[in-house]
Amino acid sequence: MFIEKINEIRKNLFVQIDSLTNEQFNEKPDEDSWSPKEIIDHLVKMEHTIIKGIKKELDNPASPRAKKKPIQLSTLRIVKVKAPTHTVPSSEYKRTEEMKAQLHQARMELLSIYKSSNPSLLKEKSLKHPIFGQVPLIQWFEFTGLHEKRHAKQLEKTIEKIKGH
Repeated sequence: MFIEKINEIRKNLFVQIDSLTNEQFNEKPDEDSWSPKEIIDHLVKMEHTIIKGIKKELDNPASPRAKKKPIQLSTLRIVKVKAPTHTVPSSEYKRTEEMKAQLHQARMELLSIYKSSNPSLLKEKSLKHPIFGQVPLIQWFEFTGLHEKRHAKQLEKTIEKIKGH
């Protein structure tokens, strides 16, 4: 089931950032890259955006039906996607624990929506994705984990640069 998969992805993400000091967590490997903190901030903002979108579409009687999309492709980092403006991270200094708590809180809210929603509504309604178009709401829960997996690869490379490996 997807919940175990996304929990495993999250666990691995936390293991990566737990190896960093707060200073390393906030350090950019270079001017054009995000710091580990900015990657996590982007994930928090993205998850909140997905939560808001799912809630809105669940309440929307005109939410369109959509076919399942190949969302697994979102883990491929060869396809570059510019982060939507509202998900661009802030450069503000934050402690690792604070960002982990924000990410955890967002996940708890997402899972709460999943568990409290009518499964047939999640399959019948959809939310627009910038690349895949209309994606059934049911797929957005798995997409959250896939999106995080994509950024876990970015985080790994970022940490290697910061630590000089």
